[in-house]
Amino acid sequence: MRRTRRKGPVPRLSVLALGVVCLTSCAGSVDVKTALQVTDVSTGWFDAGVVDGKNKLVPSVTFRLKNGSDRDLSAIALNVMFKFADNDDVHDEVFKQRVVLENKQTELITVRSQVGFTGEPPQTRLEMLQNRSFRDQDAVILVRQGAAQWITLHRVRVERKLLTE
Repeated sequence: MRRTRRKGPVPRLSVLALGVVCLTSCAGSVDVKTALQVTDVSTGWFDAGVVDGKNKLVPSVTFRLKNGSDRDLSAIALNVMFKFADNDDVHDEVFKQRVVLENKQTELITVRSQVGFTGEPPQTRLEMLQNRSFRDQDAVILVRQGAAQWITLHRVRVERKLLTE
C-alpha cells in the first residue's frame, strides 16, 4: 500500500497552530529558581507508629511555595529528596506531579518519607532521636516547570524534633 501526500497550500489551521507555538515559545520562560520562594518551613521526625513491633520515625518537611514574579507559573512539579547529612546519599525521595499555586502561593505542603528509622521497645521515640547512631538528614526541595530540568530550590536540615501530627 502506498501513501500519498497532499500537494498544494498548507491548511490554514496548521499555519495558525504553528504561529501559536512560536508565540508561546518566543514569549520567554520564567526563571523558576528566581520566581519561587520557599517559606514557612518546618521539619521534624514524624511518628509513623509501630511497624513489625518496632517504633518507626520518618523525616518530614512542611513548607509553602510563593511566586514572587509577575508571571503566571503553572505545571510546577515537586521532588523532595531526603539525604543523609554526613555523606549526601539519598535516603528516599517523594515526587508530586503537580503543585497548584493559587493567589501566587501554595497551601502548606507536607512531605514525609516512607522510609525511616525503627527502634526496639522499650526505647522511646525521643530516645531514638538522641541515639548516637541516629543519622541526621536534609530535605532537598527540587522543582521544575513543564519538561524543564530539575532545579534545587531549597535545602534544610531535618530537626531532631518529634512530630505527632
